[in-house]
Amino acid sequence: MSESATISTNSNKMLLAMVSMGVICAILIVATFEGTKPRIERLRAEALQKAIFRVIPGTVKTITFQLDNGSFKELAKTENSDQLVYAGYGENNELTGIAVEAAGQGYADIIRILYGYNPESQTIVGFYVLESKETPGLGDRIEKDPVFLSNFEALDVSLNSDHSKVNNQVVTMKKGAKENPWEVDGITGATISSRAIGNILGESSQNWMPLIYKNKEAFKLTSKEKGNE
Repeated sequence: MSESATISTNSNKMLLAMVSMGVICAILIVATFEGTKPRIERLRAEALQKAIFRVIPGTVKTITFQLDNGSFKELAKTENSDQLVYAGYGENNELTGIAVEAAGQGYADIIRILYGYNPESQTIVGFYVLESKETPGLGDRIEKDPVFLSNFEALDVSLNSDHSKVNNQVVTMKKGAKENPWEVDGITGATISSRAIGNILGESSQNWMPLIYKNKEAFKLTSKEKGNE
């Protein structure tokens, strides 16, 4: 066999080996993903459930609702869907608030949050970061800075007279410049991240608050539902 033929044969063997290894690695990656997916989804659902209790004070149980053609319907826990909100209820089956998921661009990546809304007071009453890749020690202060988190104990998202839109859109102000109840006091050193939270809440509340307030009676438990406790 000539030298060139030998080189060609060796090259083909090497190429075949590389392709085979690539296929095996791809199969292993897919198998690992599929194998861990149920556990990841379960852990994510558990984390969401815990967050709902954190953002709606006084809640002892929750029910998931889906937005469907402008109104809300109760959704079975086994169903997967979008356009969901989570109603919280107290010891006496009273509605304690509605938890809403929202997301938007932060400094490093997309920030996913959950916030609680009280239709009676028309305020945001709780806030929790579900997912964030903001800079440790700086941007991640949106998750744990007590002064920043206090912004969301009674953040004004009240509606106009016909309940069609929020009167004053939520906005983040420079640290110490907050003057109004719909403003978020920002974090020095984490300006972009804290501003992102204001933007996310401002956009989400304009979309969700009129819909939730309009349908607030749909979230109240019926006598039959109360009797099934």
